[in-house]
Amino acid sequence: MIKEWKVYIVECSDGSFYTGITTDIDRRILEHNYSLKAAKYTRSRRPVRLVYEESASNRSEASKREYSIKRLKRKNKSSLILSEKNEL
Repeated sequence: MIKEWKVYIVECSDGSFYTGITTDIDRRILEHNYSLKAAKYTRSRRPVRLVYEESASNRSEASKREYSIKRLKRKNKSSLILSEKNEL
């Protein structure tokens, strides 16, 4: 079975964004909200909600995309999130 990697952005309770990668979005969101496996950043900013996701062909591509999103300014991340919602 081939794992499908996802790059995602969650919005934290304080309005900040957190970007990460995973092969299971639902599990990862549950971890961010309820588990000690949550990222240190999100543990103190619960609850989080998924606001963006995109597929990547492999872990390397997902990591590269995660890095590029993390480097974006907040307004650019917001634009990325809004563009995704308009496509739904």
